[in-house]
Amino acid sequence: MHILLVGAGLSGAVIARKLAEAGHRATVIDGRDHIAGNCHTERDPETGVMVHRYGPHIFHTDDEEVWDYVQGFMRFMPYKNRVKTTSQGAVYSLPVNLHTINQFYGRTMRPDEARAFIEEQADTSIEEPQTFEEQALRFVGPDLYEAFFKGYTEKQWGCSPTELPASILKRLPLRFNYDDNYFSHRFQGMPEHGYTEMVSRILDHPGIEVHLQTWFDPAAAGEYDHVFYSGALDGYFGYALGRLGYRTLDFKRFTYDGDYQGCAVMNYGDRQVPYTRITEHKHFSPWETHEKSTCYEEYSRACTPEDEPFYPIRLVDEKALLADYIARAEETEGVTFVGRLGTYRYLDMDRTIREALDTVAAYLSDTAQGRAPRAFYQPPMG
Repeated sequence: MHILLVGAGLSGAVIARKLAEAGHRATVIDGRDHIAGNCHTERDPETGVMVHRYGPHIFHTDDEEVWDYVQGFMRFMPYKNRVKTTSQGAVYSLPVNLHTINQFYGRTMRPDEARAFIEEQADTSIEEPQTFEEQALRFVGPDLYEAFFKGYTEKQWGCSPTELPASILKRLPLRFNYDDNYFSHRFQGMPEHGYTEMVSRILDHPGIEVHLQTWFDPAAAGEYDHVFYSGALDGYFGYALGRLGYRTLDFKRFTYDGDYQGCAVMNYGDRQVPYTRITEHKHFSPWETHEKSTCYEEYSRACTPEDEPFYPIRLVDEKALLADYIARAEETEGVTFVGRLGTYRYLDMDRTIREALDTVAAYLSDTAQGRAPRAFYQPPMG
C-alpha cells in the first residue's frame, strides 16, 4: 500500500518506519523546513551549541521497549534534569524537596519532621481539590504555593490557577529527601547528536520518501491507501467548528561569553518577571565543551492562527469542542489521527513513541484481518 504520513515529527517518523519495514510505501510530508517536529535540534551557528529550537526536550521513560527503540537509532548520553527556580530574591531546587523546604523556611528538618511540618501548612479542609489552587493549598500550603507555583502558573497559562484543573499539579512530585532530579523514571538521557539526527535515522529507509515545506490538502487523501495525520485535529476540518485552544511560546535568544546561569533550566516564579524561565542549552549536552553559551527567555501567551501551538488548554469549552471534532473524525474514512496535535493532548516523547508503535501495530493487524482502520487508536478524551 501507499500510505501518507502528515507530519515528520516522532509520530510520523515512527509509524512510517514500521510501515516501510512491513513492506509498504510511506510518503512523509511536513509544512516546516525541517524534520523532528517540536523536538527539532540544530547547531547554533554563533556558539556551536546544540539548541532545542522549540524549547528543551529531555527524554525520560519507564518503558524499556521505547528506550531500546530510540537507542537503536542513536546512543543516548546520561542526563539528569535538575531545575532551579528564582523566587523572592533567592534560588531554590525544583521539584520541591527537603532542601527546598529547609532553605525556604530556614530550618534543618529531617524527612519525618518536614512531612509533619508541611501537613501543618496544608489546608486540610480541602478534602477533594478541584482546581489547581485548591490542589496546591492542600499539597504544600500557601507559602510554597505563592513562591513557586502561583505566579509561574499565571504566566504559563494566562489565567488564574482557580480556573485550572487540579490534575495539572498532581503530576508534580513533592519529596521529603534531597533528590533534585526532576524526573523519577528509570531511563533518562539525551541523544548524543540531537533529536533531529535521530529522527533522520528513523526515516532513513528505502521505503520512505520525505517532502518538506509541503502542506497537506485533505482533498488529496483519496490518492493514498490511508493517511496518518499528526497535524492539528481542528485544522484537518478547516476549523469548521471553531479553533481548539492552545498556549504558544515566544523565545528571546541571547548569547553569553562563559556560563550564564550554571544550569540548563532556571524558572522564575515571581509574577512580575515577564518570562517563565531561561534555558541555557549547552547544559543539555554536558559531554560537549563550549566557551560561549546560547540562552533563551521563554514567554507564554495565547496561541493565534499564525502561531505554533504548544500546550492544549483542554478546559471545559475546549473539551466540548473536541468532542464535536472527534465525532466528525470518526465519520471520516481513510485517515487516522495521531500524536499531540492529532489527538489534542499533551504528550511526552516516550508516550508519543509508545502510541505510534501501538497504533501502527493495530493498524497493520486491522488491515491484515480485513477490518477498516480506525480514526483513533488512542482515545483523545483520555
